[in-house]
Amino acid sequence: MRFLRLIFKNTLRHKLRTVLTVIGIAIAVLAFGLMRTVVTAWYAGVEASAANRLITRHAVSFILTLPYAYRDQIKRVPGVEQVTFANWFSGVYIDKSQFFARLAIDTEHFFDVYPEFMVEPGQLQTFKKERNACIIGIDIARRYNLKLGDVMPLEGDIYPGKWEFVVRGIYQPRDKTTDPSNMLFHWRNLDERVRKEAPDRAGQVGWYIVRIRNPDEAATVSEAIDQQFGNSRAETKSETERSFQQNFLAAASAIITAMNVVSFVIIGIIMLVLGNTMIMSARERTHEYAVLKALGFPGLYLAGLIAGESVLLSTLGGALGLVFTVPSTEGFQAAMPKGFFPVFYLSGETLLISATASILVGLAASLVPIQRVLTMKVVDGLRYIG
Repeated sequence: MRFLRLIFKNTLRHKLRTVLTVIGIAIAVLAFGLMRTVVTAWYAGVEASAANRLITRHAVSFILTLPYAYRDQIKRVPGVEQVTFANWFSGVYIDKSQFFARLAIDTEHFFDVYPEFMVEPGQLQTFKKERNACIIGIDIARRYNLKLGDVMPLEGDIYPGKWEFVVRGIYQPRDKTTDPSNMLFHWRNLDERVRKEAPDRAGQVGWYIVRIRNPDEAATVSEAIDQQFGNSRAETKSETERSFQQNFLAAASAIITAMNVVSFVIIGIIMLVLGNTMIMSARERTHEYAVLKALGFPGLYLAGLIAGESVLLSTLGGALGLVFTVPSTEGFQAAMPKGFFPVFYLSGETLLISATASILVGLAASLVPIQRVLTMKVVDGLRYIG
């Protein structure tokens, strides 16, 4: 108890310096938490990927469409368990700043292939029966105060004209990484209208989602699918869902890498701030440590005093930073444009890294002053005037 009391007394000897050090560490931990959360949000789509799902798209570009007739051919490929598809609709809801994914889907099998989109069976059956029905994520329902039976009018851009959809279902995300901000409606409804207004664009889908029996056969099944359409007018590129999501992030890879690097540089800044404080404190107490050595206190005891003070400061700063990280993350999300990060949350991994880094930095910052005290001669320490 006396040992711990002495650590607390030493920590509070210079109250202003202690407060400033703790605040500096807290700000650094807060910045680290925010940056790691943004990186986590970027990779949410990758983390949500299923190992048993493949994405089959046009080989030239994702924005090019594939014939609807490919569905049955893909389904006959050995190793394929189920096939569904989706088509990017885009459009404008209220105004152009209100962004969220709006997809025309295969209503028969989409929710079988994506079990993480949890819809009540009654709502799903009603949705399947009505061609102008849609299902929205819980985030969209909350954001726009929508409920079952409400009408969502859209102004088409890729598919021009006015469109109206009736909300017949609201899905809940099964996992934290599941996007809760999609709007899903009947592809057949879209195709029927396109067939009348632009016949040359009819019978086309955006991409296929293929569920396979064995994730270990992903490469083999992908190759078999692509070989089947190798000499067609719309050649395909099939890859795992994870690879597909990672390719989307490739354009922003430099930014993400920079944020990753900066987030860990912040840990170095914490060490510099705390290390400077500990070196100053140890220098001021040189005479006291020399007296303790002269009285016979072992080096381990002195090292414990210094390391204990350093870890206490880093722990206080880390705890304060973590306390403010949670509301700061929520505030950051609120300040971002709606739908910019569909999945944005403070992960347990980020909290664990922040807490662990704070403690480890506290230990690391005490190494230099400990080394100086342990190698100091008692006579030199007693002569020191600081």
